[in-house]
Amino acid sequence: MDFFCYYDSNVSFFYLNVNKTIPEEWRPQDYVVVGLGLTVCVFIILTNILVMSAIFMNRRFHYPIYYLLGNLAAADLFAGIAYMHLMFHTGPWTKKLSIYQWFLRQGLIDTSLTASVINLMAIALERHQTIFTMQLHSSMTNRRVILLILAIWLIAIVMGLVPTMGWNCMCDLQNCSKMAPLYSRSYLVFWAVLNLFSFTVMVVVYTRIFIYVRRKNLRMSQHTSQTKHKETVVSLMRTVFMILGCFVICWTPGLVLLLLDGVNCGCGVLTYEKYMLVLAEFNSLMNPIIYSYRDQDMRRTFKRILCCLWPRAGGRGQHAGVRFNTLEQEVLTDSNGTQTTHHSDAKSQDPLASCLC
Repeated sequence: MDFFCYYDSNVSFFYLNVNKTIPEEWRPQDYVVVGLGLTVCVFIILTNILVMSAIFMNRRFHYPIYYLLGNLAAADLFAGIAYMHLMFHTGPWTKKLSIYQWFLRQGLIDTSLTASVINLMAIALERHQTIFTMQLHSSMTNRRVILLILAIWLIAIVMGLVPTMGWNCMCDLQNCSKMAPLYSRSYLVFWAVLNLFSFTVMVVVYTRIFIYVRRKNLRMSQHTSQTKHKETVVSLMRTVFMILGCFVICWTPGLVLLLLDGVNCGCGVLTYEKYMLVLAEFNSLMNPIIYSYRDQDMRRTFKRILCCLWPRAGGRGQHAGVRFNTLEQEVLTDSNGTQTTHHSDAKSQDPLASCLC
């Protein structure tokens, strides 16, 4: 059986097998695609490092939901690195790749997507657990969160390695994909259906949560503490909804295209391949924008981090002496409705407190 396998063939052989063209020379459009792609990758990497740093430094974000959102940022960061690697191994450079270098190029992207999907599933389960008890944060311990994050990456890495480990078309040229000429079409069908199914499950879970929260809010009293709690829960849910919605919008067209390629529809999938890749790439850039748009505390943390990195000329300026309180002001309401405010020691708790802009 090994006689019919093409392990010693080059990448060009498999591209020729499916009639996918590798350009001989760099064309103007290739320079534009690579230049734009690298620029977006740099922004993806920098903005997601900013999100991860904010979650690490701000004690207000030291809860399971934010750790999972931080891990989603890590998946986006990994995606930025994977796309950057792709930009340096595309176009005419593709011919120079060995078989395993090509598998590495594709596997990095597969791993980043799988990590994002599983992470969003974990966020959905965490929100389901907390929202139905009207809690803001899960009671999950830090140890369990770390184990969950490690499991997410383990599964993602294994899924990225599956084609390299044997589920490819190197021994079955009739089953080669057009978009990924060394991948088996059956693997593309499996991978696309699995991810589309995961999207559907998450949409159903969040729809159920949304209906529950809406009904619960109608029954809640207008007590100050309950209203504050309700607004916080709803705000966090809207942020998660936007992240999920952006992910589904950016990735679903590409997965549908992979599915069509997998079933060998003959519908010109190569025409739309690059557009779907660009759309998927922009998803990793959108999440930090959503964080900064939806979460005021995240915006403040971003600002403090940037001020620490690039202090304004003159040092102290108009905000001199202002401390950044990561734990915010704790508002306590007694039985008579009287509010008392407790100020945490921001300087001792916040590593950014010394960065004054």
